[in-house]
Amino acid sequence: MHVTRFGGPEVLTLAEVPVPVPAAGQSLVTVDAAGVNFADTSRIAGSYQPTPRVPFVPGTEVVGRTADGRRVLATTFEGGGFAERAVVDDATTVRVPDGVGDADALALLVQGLTAWHLLRGSARLGPGETVVVNAAAGGVGSLLIQLAGHFGAGRVIATASTAAKREVALSLGADAAVSGEADGYSERILAANAGRPVDVVLDAVGGPVFGAGLATLANFGRLVTYGNASRLPKPPVDLDTLTDRNLAVCGFWLRPALTVPGAFREPLEAMFDLVAAGALRPVTGAAYPLDRARQAFEDLLARRTTGKITLTPIA
Repeated sequence: MHVTRFGGPEVLTLAEVPVPVPAAGQSLVTVDAAGVNFADTSRIAGSYQPTPRVPFVPGTEVVGRTADGRRVLATTFEGGGFAERAVVDDATTVRVPDGVGDADALALLVQGLTAWHLLRGSARLGPGETVVVNAAAGGVGSLLIQLAGHFGAGRVIATASTAAKREVALSLGADAAVSGEADGYSERILAANAGRPVDVVLDAVGGPVFGAGLATLANFGRLVTYGNASRLPKPPVDLDTLTDRNLAVCGFWLRPALTVPGAFREPLEAMFDLVAAGALRPVTGAAYPLDRARQAFEDLLARRTTGKITLTPIA
């Protein structure tokens, strides 16, 4: 899939381009599946930082086979994943065990690592704490629910936009699930926690939901923002509000997190083990042929998808 101008899903076009040539420290893989993330919609719109140069091939995560037959999972942060073959950096490549499917592996790369580091790094979730997961039926949210329980959360409250998505969150282990709409958000969260404020809010929605989440925090509570699906401005943060309740607000972006030693391969291998043992279940959604990437983006933007969606080779 080729992008020659910025815009919506309509800018995705099927094209023949030369096979990429790996440099030192890189490998060429035959792509079995590529993951689709919400951030990809921002990349083709030209609103993601750093902004890619057009023309480019989108796609930042692939599962594929190397020339020597290894089945690997890899990031392609510079793009190139929505193709039959892609160049990957050996440093951000990990072998996929036989017990982990393509879609499961892709769900664990950007989204699984994001969930892992949100809980272990930014939020510093402690045993018995209450955590709120916004957009809980999405790729990151569905993994946050499960990993929060694995890491010892006392209560997990999910928010989602529809009753069906809230049922998904409950099936994954959330203790309660409520509507994620900004109006009445704080009241619903507090009611779901027996009237008590919460310890952690993990927010990828932004806009007024960000401010509503802040209002639900207990003393020494933490709000981590890691996305802005609403594409609305976040309200300003009153520093006195933070001081009065010893609150913390921080942001998270995966790419710099992966520069920390031990932040890439080790968490992935741990999550592979959890999947193989049945202790972690990535929610996988529709698989679209590569030439239907435009439809995949449209469905993602319209929130018609649940879990990890992928692009697969054209039959």
